[in-house]
Amino acid sequence: MGAGKTAVGRELARALKFSFHDTDQEVCERTGVDIAFIFEKEGESGFRNRETQALSDLAKQNECVIATGGGIVVGAFNNNLMKSSGVVVYLAVSPEVQKIRARRGPNRPLLDHEDLDQTLTKLAVARSPLYSAIADIVVETDYRRVGDVTHEVLEKLREFHGTQGSRDSS
Repeated sequence: MGAGKTAVGRELARALKFSFHDTDQEVCERTGVDIAFIFEKEGESGFRNRETQALSDLAKQNECVIATGGGIVVGAFNNNLMKSSGVVVYLAVSPEVQKIRARRGPNRPLLDHEDLDQTLTKLAVARSPLYSAIADIVVETDYRRVGDVTHEVLEKLREFHGTQGSRDSS
């Protein structure tokens, strides 16, 4: 959350001449409502089920970049799916920078708490090891511009493909 997945993903897709997909946007398009509404009516588990279905469908495509919601890694099925269907890029961000970026972003149901710092730290502690475990590439995004992060991802993708042979970049 707040790592720049959507912005970097769009830029990366343009550079690679791939299609771009965002699982959060996909869920919203499929349901016709925003994520906050899904959380309100179905809870986080209902949203996570919809997110998993969107990822499952999108992962079948070739030559695409998929930006996932920050919590997608809480599901082992999702992690296995991401690892088996493409190169996983982890855009790492500190809770401090997440807090700054979250204020600029759309409504984020998991951040509707009194202690934003504590919530972001708790999420980072829970999710960072999961992302690190499945990531083929890790790029730090704190205080960096989208173009600079995208450039680094492209460089690391070239290195990765050079050492791993050909593999889909989704």
